[in-house]
Amino acid sequence: MDNWDEIRTAFQVARLGTVSGAADVLGVHHATVIRHIDALEKRLGARLFQRHARGYTPTEAGRDLLSVAQTTEEQFGQLASRIKGQGEMVSGELVVTAITGLSDLLVPVLSQFQAEHPQVLVRYLSDMRLFRLDYGEAHVAIRAGATPQEPDNVVQPLGRMRTALYASRSYVEAHGLPKSEADLAQHRFVGPDDPESRAPFSRWLRENVSEDRITMRITEPSSGVAAVRAGMGLGFITTEYAKTRPDLVEVLPPRPDWESPLWIVTHVDLHRTLKVQSFLNCLKTAATGWACI
Repeated sequence: MDNWDEIRTAFQVARLGTVSGAADVLGVHHATVIRHIDALEKRLGARLFQRHARGYTPTEAGRDLLSVAQTTEEQFGQLASRIKGQGEMVSGELVVTAITGLSDLLVPVLSQFQAEHPQVLVRYLSDMRLFRLDYGEAHVAIRAGATPQEPDNVVQPLGRMRTALYASRSYVEAHGLPKSEADLAQHRFVGPDDPESRAPFSRWLRENVSEDRITMRITEPSSGVAAVRAGMGLGFITTEYAKTRPDLVEVLPPRPDWESPLWIVTHVDLHRTLKVQSFLNCLKTAATGWACI
């Protein structure tokens, strides 16, 4: 195929479902998107999309094209990431991804690293999504839970995240503190919306607290922290976060079965680059002083 622009345009239309969405991503006029689609369909002699009021839906031929174009796009991203990490200077872009709830720990590390290497542009992606290191979506990932098993990744332990049960001072003033675990049945809780949540403390919560007492349910850890601090119930918060928040009161201390291991994950192609190694050294040095490790 001698016109990658047309294929790239079709890929974005198939991915987003609308001409306007593809135009925004590509930075072109919507008429250009339509012209590329029409030219590509003429070149291939096949309809790639069904047009309808809600947008564009790929035909079977369009889905085949989407699969090939997506693989090519991902491989270009992976190649670009590798090239960026090959220089001998610590410069360019450093992309770090982490589970939500670690910003208090990681942002100071990123700040220190950038102060030491001012030519680096830092991108910190905190999301529930699992970013693909093999596709060049990040240089370094901080993950929690079971040991990551993806092939071609280098996995190193970072420590363990300690968690305790907390309440806000406003909640304690209104409802008091439980004197024992038996008293927990009289209190309100903030917990995960997913009944099968794999968070380390979720099993304890399911076994010790009835569902009707979990009166605030969340999908994202930072929302749970905000709910506890707002006095909506008792909830689990990392000890590192809680130690600097005087409005939080410890209800139950940390337990080993509430802890979650943290892992540093890098792709084998980038692991030994100067930029990644420089950041890992900075991260590991900082981690020795974390109270939660």
